[in-house]
Amino acid sequence: MGIMESMDIGGNALRVHGKRIDIHAKNIANLDTPNYVRKIPVLNATDDISFHGLLNTMKEDVFGIGTLPYLQGGVHMSGVVEDPTLGQKIYQPGHPDADENGYIRASNVNAMVDIADALMAQRAYEANLALVNITKSMANRAVEIGRS
Repeated sequence: MGIMESMDIGGNALRVHGKRIDIHAKNIANLDTPNYVRKIPVLNATDDISFHGLLNTMKEDVFGIGTLPYLQGGVHMSGVVEDPTLGQKIYQPGHPDADENGYIRASNVNAMVDIADALMAQRAYEANLALVNITKSMANRAVEIGRS
């Protein structure tokens, strides 16, 4: 893997985990908003890194031409899904969002879950930021060696 591929993986991961943090922040901000449905980001690996996928890649490369497969790696956000759990029904007949029986549906956001998810996303963001910074210092060091 080259320096540019490493920077691409790190930069892409920074974007994805930044979006994760935004989604969880929006969930937490709408904790008390009636009828708000919690959003869940869906992340996938860029390449098929399952055992079956790796064997298929190796079948083509290792057994065919004798080289180990090169997997790009990385993460991408394939979308956002809504949490299927229902919020609690609250009796508020004067509320503009109340149904014909006078009930509103409270948000289904669990603050502790979203705070924990946001912290995990923040740590993933920081780890990928460290990857980008290390790669950048390696590139700078290579340039300095080339000048010598």
